[in-house]
Formats: sequence, C-alpha cells, structure tokens
Amino acid sequence: MATQRNPDPGRGVYMISVAAELAGMHPQTLRIYETRGLIEPQRSPKNTRLYSQLDVDRLRRIQELTTEMGMNLAGVERVFELEEEMERMRRRMERLERAAESVREQMEAELDRTRRSLRAELVRYEPPGQALQPRVRVPIRRRPTS
Repeated sequence: MATQRNPDPGRGVYMISVAAELAGMHPQTLRIYETRGLIEPQRSPKNTRLYSQLDVDRLRRIQELTTEMGMNLAGVERVFELEEEMERMRRRMERLERAAESVREQMEAELDRTRRSLRAELVRYEPPGQALQPRVRVPIRRRPTS
C-alpha cells in the first residue's frame, strides 16, 4: 500500500501555462515578473520554467497588490523587500530572545551557587558589647529560701 504525502510547496511542478491559469494571469505576465525579479521559477533539465505552489501564491499576491491596492511593480518590489527584511529581523529577534533567556538562566544558576557558597561564610553582625552574650536565655529557677 502506497502512502500519500503532501507535496513540497516549494517544488516546481507547474509549467508556465498552468501556473498562469492558477494565478489568473497571462503567461507573458509571468515572464515579465521573472525579468523584474519578482518571481524565480525553477528550471527543468531542458530549461523549462517550473512553478511551485509558493510561486503561484506569490503571483496571486502580486496581482492583489497591483489590482486591489493599485501598486505599480516598483511598489510591489519594495513591499517584498520590506517583508523579507521584516522576516530576517523576526528571526534575529527570536535568536536574541533565546540567547537572552539562556544568559538569564546562567546568571540565576550562578547567583544560586554564590548564595549557597556564601551562606556558610556569613557571620551575623552583632554590635560591640553584644557579640559574646548568649542569644538564648535560659530562665533560672531558684528555690525559695525559708
């Protein structure tokens, strides 16, 4: 029995005509977007363009930005650049947060170790004159003298 897997969304499987139809645009538009660097389809061994599902989703996003939001291709390029920069910053922030958490845990462990080691060495401060007096007072009962 063959097991069914989900295909890799980044794998190029659609030829230009299929990708154009899925994205709702003309194949020549895809070529223009490729020339502008907005899309980078994979190539088959015979140099045929192969578009992935991620490529089709990106083509739909380009169409959304140009038709619904009225952007030109330069604006779309800038949006994609900013989104990529935000993603890089998000990943960097996650790395920094993990590093900060690690440092915090190390500092807490070191503080605990230091507190434990110093506990035995600490001597309670007593003002002069009281240092040699016993802390516990034992009441002395005296027998009444008759």
